[in-house]
Amino acid sequence: MTADGTVAGVAGVGIGWRPEIAGFVADLAGLRFCEVIAETIGATVPAPLAELRDRGVAVVPHGVGLSLGGAEPVDPARVARLARCARLLDAPLVSEHVAFVRAGGVEAGHLLPVPRSREALAAIVANVRRTQAELPVPLALEPIAALFDWPDDELTEAEFLAELLDATGALLLLDVANVYANARNRGTDPLALLDALPLDRVAYVHVAGGTGHGGLYHDTHAHPVPPEVFDLVRDLCARHRPPALLLERDDHYPPAADLRAELDALAAASGHPRV
Repeated sequence: MTADGTVAGVAGVGIGWRPEIAGFVADLAGLRFCEVIAETIGATVPAPLAELRDRGVAVVPHGVGLSLGGAEPVDPARVARLARCARLLDAPLVSEHVAFVRAGGVEAGHLLPVPRSREALAAIVANVRRTQAELPVPLALEPIAALFDWPDDELTEAEFLAELLDATGALLLLDVANVYANARNRGTDPLALLDALPLDRVAYVHVAGGTGHGGLYHDTHAHPVPPEVFDLVRDLCARHRPPALLLERDDHYPPAADLRAELDALAAASGHPRV
């Protein structure tokens, strides 16, 4: 972290790097940081991503498979792979989810919410510490969008997260789309949740699209960012120093002009320069 509480190199408006939009990302002359799914990086870095790294764009590995919220200890081989990815990319930090993806050897294929109980908190704190011990850079944790809450929750989402960050010293990867999704699905106020979160620990912020279906809001990363999420970005930047913002898109990639427009909208909402 720098003296002003930011992460070196992670600034402005960024985008999630995906092979399907590699050419578009390469043409963003003002891009200062991007993010890549850590599990897609093998022994070598894809050439277009290596070119971004070599021109000074900070590349953040974003893990989806550690299962930090599982009852079992994290797999040492998966942690080692994440650490190796960070070294290959000269990453300023890595990020993962406050979630579990497997139990008893069964893979869920999806990020699942952790029960917000004291017992679950102790388990995830232990797994985060195990992971941090092997990583060469800081770790940021992302609370997920959840379609349900467990009946044995003892803490609110904000309380659980604050205690987790305090116990581990981890940073926060704040996803404003997840804040919107969770508040909408619970029938609560997204601004109240945003205000309750430890915003002083934010490393950077995700912004993504979704859609309503069956009475619930689904965080798809495959639809345009809704106006309500852009409103939350404005509210966040009004309450806190404008953080680094990253646009996520994982499917149904739109024309380049539409992606460009979303990046410009993020810049306008935050006051950051256009990329």
